[in-house]
Amino acid sequence: MLLPPPAPRPPPATHRPFNAQRPEHSKISIPLHQSSASQAYGATPTAVPPSASHTATTIAPSRVPPPPGTMSGGGTVAGSSTVLKIVGCVVGVVGSLLVYGILQERIMTRPYGEGDDAESFKFSVFLVMTNRCVSMMVAILVLAVLQSNLAPVAPIYKYAAVSASNVVATTCQYEALKYVSFPVQTLGKCAKMIPVMIWGFAINGKRYNLADYMVAAGVMAGCTVFALYGSVTASKHKAGAEHETGMFGIALMLGYLGFDGFTSTFQDKLFKGYQMETYNQMLWVNFCSAIISSFWLMSDASMGKAIEFITNHPESLYDVLILSAASTCGQLCILFTIREFGALLFATIMTTRQFLSILLSCIIFMHPLTAPQWAGTAMVFSALYYQAFLKGNKKTEKAENDPDSAAASATGPYGADEKKGLVPSGKEVKNGAV
Repeated sequence: MLLPPPAPRPPPATHRPFNAQRPEHSKISIPLHQSSASQAYGATPTAVPPSASHTATTIAPSRVPPPPGTMSGGGTVAGSSTVLKIVGCVVGVVGSLLVYGILQERIMTRPYGEGDDAESFKFSVFLVMTNRCVSMMVAILVLAVLQSNLAPVAPIYKYAAVSASNVVATTCQYEALKYVSFPVQTLGKCAKMIPVMIWGFAINGKRYNLADYMVAAGVMAGCTVFALYGSVTASKHKAGAEHETGMFGIALMLGYLGFDGFTSTFQDKLFKGYQMETYNQMLWVNFCSAIISSFWLMSDASMGKAIEFITNHPESLYDVLILSAASTCGQLCILFTIREFGALLFATIMTTRQFLSILLSCIIFMHPLTAPQWAGTAMVFSALYYQAFLKGNKKTEKAENDPDSAAASATGPYGADEKKGLVPSGKEVKNGAV
């Protein structure tokens, strides 16, 4: 039986140079380095270098998007993580500063001991010194853990200048509680933006827009209504010369506002041009504050009296230490909130915290407020919420274009002891390190 002749062999393939023109039918529409899944999600193709193209012989199979909630997909998990961070920031800032506010009022307005042994704590500067010492030790611990620079970046006299103003502002804040109620003090702190605007124009020549003036007018109007239509003095003075006591307390609050506004503006001017980490600045500002307050206590013989008071009433030391720890914890939570979520969320949290502090003080320490006073309170916080939402997007854009000035204003209209005379440096905000 005859077999059919074998089929002719195809001619051997010849080598075609890489840059030779290929037939149209051999071209592919999907680049070898990009899958169809990446095209579906809008990824931008990138050019493949010639040296790598000739080695690719197959097209990567299309990847199916992972189901929601998985780690590789990231959508639900990332959203949950963000929500948990926000909740943590709210609990950390509000919780720590509520504890700080309650203990501040308890220490300065309520006596320790019972009967004939009852004494009031009168050493505001000692409270400032303890607070700054705790913050200084925390800053040293953080810098040691991060293995960061402990040496001062700016000349020491610049830290001392900011610290002196900060110590006076915080002392006025504590002393005012002897003469005015805590709601008056907290509401007065909301008006800090007014002296900040004045000092900003006087020192830095800063200009403000119509919205800033409207917010300042709203805050001022609310504070005026609150002061005119109800009692402003501390409860222990209501049976005595209420008018004189209230005026002295308001004078102390004005001193606090003036020095605290000066601290923020002066600090921005002094530290401009220095690239310093936030915790380095926290360390040296608090170190100088502790030294200044210690000299103040020794100059008027208050140091020995304060130690004697604590020896006679050990429970007061616990309150002072917890207050200092709560203040420092609040500061760290503030820095974390600004780093992670920016000034809008921070301003909203702080404004809410101030309102809750007033409400809690009225419940715990029984400060009755009249209807016009509640209306004035509502005016103040409405203006602050308006300011927060109005400037939220603007501050985000400013942080990208001008991180130094954006960081300087990031802490907003809040108190000296909440910020410890500290603002995040622009470099750290830009790099996400606070």
